[in-house]
Amino acid sequence: MARTTTSKKDGRARPRPARARPVVRETVPEIRSSAPARLYATKNDLSEATRTEVISLLNQRLAESIDLQTQCKQAHWNVKGPAFIGLHKLFDDINEDVEQYVDLIAERIVQLGGIAEGTVGAVEGRSTLPDYPLALSTGAEHVAALSDALAAFGRTARMGIEEMNELEDAGSADLLTGISRGIDKWLWFVEAHQQANG
Repeated sequence: MARTTTSKKDGRARPRPARARPVVRETVPEIRSSAPARLYATKNDLSEATRTEVISLLNQRLAESIDLQTQCKQAHWNVKGPAFIGLHKLFDDINEDVEQYVDLIAERIVQLGGIAEGTVGAVEGRSTLPDYPLALSTGAEHVAALSDALAAFGRTARMGIEEMNELEDAGSADLLTGISRGIDKWLWFVEAHQQANG
């Protein structure tokens, strides 16, 4: 049996038996690309070069919005404590809006002739949001972690607005402006829970 190592708290590695994995034959080659595999024809008057760059940048924002959505659900599912009901609902409300942002960004990519790359692998490879700690339980811990994620996403959305303005894509800049406003609202709602205690 093959062995792998895991780290102990003292930093030394210890052997651990690896689980046997079933052999899976790949029938479809794995595609991992930061650029769209294909640019579809459209009568949109943005140049092909501009659309290609916008699509790449929007796929970055798409990965981050999907990551943010999963972090909202992580908080929603796992929050505990005296503020459970209010935070459970708040985190779900945020998730619903973020789900709409995901869809808006993905649809904009496709409108420009691109391919929306929203798989787990694409998200994992692209998202710049901080990793969400999995062992959190208290409301205060989830509020702190989710406020970090919302703030990071808000920053990337504003960067995206600047990028779209430089590329003269007013439609994508407007889309990200609306998303940025929504994220700022939700950050305010989440941070209010920290400010009441500090």
